[in-house]
Amino acid sequence: MQEFDPHVLEEKAVPPPAEFSKHARVKSLEEYRKIYERAERDPEGFWGEQAKMLDWFSQPTRVLEWKQPHAKWFVGGKLNVAHNCVDRHVAKHADKPALLWEAEDGSKVRLTYAELQERVCRFANALKSLGVKAGDCVAIYLPMIPELPIAMLGCARIGAVHSVVFGGFSATALADRIADAKSKVLITADGGYRRGKVVPLKDTADAALKNCPTIEKSIVVKRTGEKVAWQEGRDLWWHDIEKAALKDCPAAPFDSEHPLYILYTSGTTGKPKGVLHTSAGYLLQCMWSTRLVFDLRDDDIYWCTADIGWVTGHSYIVYGPLANGATIVMYEGAPDQPRKDRFWEIVERYKVTIFYSSATAVRAFMAWGKEWLDKHDISSLRLLGTVGEPINPAAWKWYYDVIGKNRCPIVDTWWQTETGSILISPLPGATATKPGSATLPMPGIIAKVVNMKNEPVGPGETGYLTIQKPWPSMLRTIYGDDDRYRREYWEKIPGVYFAGDAAQCDKDGYIWVLGRVDDVIKVAGHRLSSMEIESALVSHPSVAEAAVVARPDEIKGEAIVCFVTLRSGHSISGELRVALMEHVSVTIGSIARPADVRFCDILPKTRSGKIMRRLLRELAHKGGISGDTTTLEDMGVIERLAKAQGQEEE
Repeated sequence: MQEFDPHVLEEKAVPPPAEFSKHARVKSLEEYRKIYERAERDPEGFWGEQAKMLDWFSQPTRVLEWKQPHAKWFVGGKLNVAHNCVDRHVAKHADKPALLWEAEDGSKVRLTYAELQERVCRFANALKSLGVKAGDCVAIYLPMIPELPIAMLGCARIGAVHSVVFGGFSATALADRIADAKSKVLITADGGYRRGKVVPLKDTADAALKNCPTIEKSIVVKRTGEKVAWQEGRDLWWHDIEKAALKDCPAAPFDSEHPLYILYTSGTTGKPKGVLHTSAGYLLQCMWSTRLVFDLRDDDIYWCTADIGWVTGHSYIVYGPLANGATIVMYEGAPDQPRKDRFWEIVERYKVTIFYSSATAVRAFMAWGKEWLDKHDISSLRLLGTVGEPINPAAWKWYYDVIGKNRCPIVDTWWQTETGSILISPLPGATATKPGSATLPMPGIIAKVVNMKNEPVGPGETGYLTIQKPWPSMLRTIYGDDDRYRREYWEKIPGVYFAGDAAQCDKDGYIWVLGRVDDVIKVAGHRLSSMEIESALVSHPSVAEAAVVARPDEIKGEAIVCFVTLRSGHSISGELRVALMEHVSVTIGSIARPADVRFCDILPKTRSGKIMRRLLRELAHKGGISGDTTTLEDMGVIERLAKAQGQEEE
């Protein structure tokens, strides 16, 4: 990996706002370093101390049992995840809002902790009445409605393992995941709403269930009221079984390593990859990281905009915030429905204080223009966060200036489905941030950028991001495929966790994640990071967002193809295309000069906001798309891109 051109995106550090630091949980870099060094010196003692945050039915007898690559955390301890997320808060603040939910059409639900407890208990009893036992798997295929976290917590209460399947997946993808997890019950809805249209979830679920013999019952939430097909004996209305169930369901104690959920991370082709997370270690690190990274307070109104179908929604909508007794905002719908100020309308209405969204969403807000923000009072915001892809420095600065008004710290968080919780992030009152860098590892996390011999690379050199020691929220295995778990994560660089991301470490120890190792372009023997080229493009005043892919080139091996969306007020021209090529060349070097720049109104993304570079790669290479588009947010994007390419070639 050392043949990369050394090029760290050195940015001037932005210190935490002094007023924020004064009241923060961690107030200075010195305080962070003390905590970090203590955790590094005695990791088991450190995590044993943090474990006091949880309510235990039986205390652990040992913090960690590590037989590489398998970890058992808090050995001998017994607890209940739902009790920790709901019950223990009811005694202190039963009437505090737990969930503030809103839909595209403006309908709203407000659930206090007491109300959430009753609904979770009723649903847990409903599952038990259907024969669901501890260890059974329940598949959940729902839109972003309150019943989704209720279903997850209902499963956790009785020790059932949940497998949430993103509501944008196809029948085939759903069937694959149900089959792999051997799910016994499916929870779905008659439909959901997206961009004002009904998404027919029940139809998709019915098609999937034709190939799912393990499913005994299908529980259906009445969300849209649309008429749906019904199979007597199998299909049950959620509201009927919830109403019939008792409202008391004692939280049962489960072992610290009892499986909590399976979440599938792979694409829809090939065998799904089910990441298995267990109970105590996962819950603890989600709770602890939510408290520190977001500097969470009792009076915060916290909004993570992710879909619960992805890990961000599991860890930072449901388990982390609720374990802290937070008030969470949840929204079903698109950020530009019915207008491009919908998010800011919600921030103003609920007086949101913490806003955690994706880097791609920030770039979309930037493209839409600040006039949509100017319509609303968003002064309640005190902290901003990003997740998903690395954020370009230009987008970071826009987020800080325009949304944060130069007073809200930004926590640029790095983590994965497999890590379970945030591992690298600024602590907002302590860490001076550098736009585009995830900054420093969390206490208890030994993150290093190394070569394939596990030797640290020098400042500015590109290497592989690794985690050198086990951590509580780590995945335990790939469900049903432990060999794959060993091979993909622990054997590529023997003895350490291989994250699959290219990264650099600067002279201050700050980590810059450059994207997946696969997102590397080799031009005439030089290895270039797609993120680095994208960052250069977005630093141009006309560009809102960019995605960079490679296509084969007979002379250079690979050539750089850029897909670009423009900010409002800028128009497509041949002169701009040439200017952008020159801008990249000047910013990075002539070796990075793009072979092609293509303009588009929007990049192909999943509903969680991730750019589907795989489709762009295919388009650049073959001129069309034949691969899977199941998770694509807007199916018309590919057609428009292909049409634009055809016009350019004529």
